Amino acid sequence: MAFLVFLALESATLEGARRKIPLRIAVAGTRGKSGVARLIAAGLRESGAVVVAKTTGSRPVLIFPDGSEEEIPRAGMPSIREQVRTVRRAAAAGAGAVVAEMMSIGAECLRAESERILRPGILALTNVRLDHLDAMGRTREDIAATLAGAIPEDGVVFFPAEEFYPAFGEAARRLRSRLSAAEGTSGGDVRLPFGEFEPNVRLALAVLESLGVGRETAVRGMGRAVPDFGSLRMWTVPLGPPSRAAVCVSAFAANDPESSAAVLARMREIVPAASGPLVGFLSLREDRGDRTLQWVRAAVDGFFGNFESVAVFGRPAPAAARKMKKMLGRDIGKFSFFTDPEPAILMDFAATSTVRDAVIIGFGNIVGPGEQIIRYWEERGRPFGR
Repeated sequence: MAFLVFLALESATLEGARRKIPLRIAVAGTRGKSGVARLIAAGLRESGAVVVAKTTGSRPVLIFPDGSEEEIPRAGMPSIREQVRTVRRAAAAGAGAVVAEMMSIGAECLRAESERILRPGILALTNVRLDHLDAMGRTREDIAATLAGAIPEDGVVFFPAEEFYPAFGEAARRLRSRLSAAEGTSGGDVRLPFGEFEPNVRLALAVLESLGVGRETAVRGMGRAVPDFGSLRMWTVPLGPPSRAAVCVSAFAANDPESSAAVLARMREIVPAASGPLVGFLSLREDRGDRTLQWVRAAVDGFFGNFESVAVFGRPAPAAARKMKKMLGRDIGKFSFFTDPEPAILMDFAATSTVRDAVIIGFGNIVGPGEQIIRYWEERGRPFGR
């Protein structure tokens, strides 16, 4: 009985907090959610709106109306109850708008997060990529059907035109929501934030323009957005012996091979001068078996064809080595495997892999060793171009 009373009180408190926030925007999809949430919130702030945002990408963060950030502590596994606290904090801050990155990867949890907690009037859907296959489905169509669970009743769903899937249309018709495709490009007047991708900027612009935020204001605000910790970042880091410099690129948060290939192409656009030999750092997570298998297949299929050497590390590394040897039926000479290496050991590996200035690119997973390497680059290097 006490538990039922608690649930009733929590539901009433949440409903009261929601009513104080007339504009509620959710962001779902496979990749780019944190960046899109930050861009939308920054554009709204620039327009004068009082907005609170919440991202959960590489780390859970609340972004307040003045742009300051507060990392959300987690005592255990992530829970969508974080979104309840987000709505309450936004209401307490006097926000007229909240922009929340959705957390769930299962269809039922996405529906609960959307219908029971956030009840957004606007949903921004970024893209559909092959990741979290065990929870979301084995094909893009399956994953799109899972993501359709985030679509709210009587809302507006924005998405890049090239990311439309029939499952979105079916869910929108059932829930009386309207689909709005962000078509074309973001435009030549938009300077993409470092590490951000054109479809994400186009999507954020479409949402902001629908809310009456002028293009000039939206672009100016998005240009001031603080990137997520896991966004594409680059440093110049000492390497040696022999003493030289390496351009180190964090693409760990891209996770899956398809998204990582897009990051690699974006990196080459940004820094064509960084043309040294490529060295890969591939971080594998013990609790992401499907993703590890994706990376093994990508490696066998030639993802690292232009790399001089690749360090594969994490507890699944020995199993990945066995699988790659079995699939290739031959030596995998350019790949080296480490179970639990310190960042310095990986940098020594990079130093011995080439005698010239190198470009080191981190892929796979940011949690655990990936974050340790980023910290190492931050402490010992300087942002690329400075």
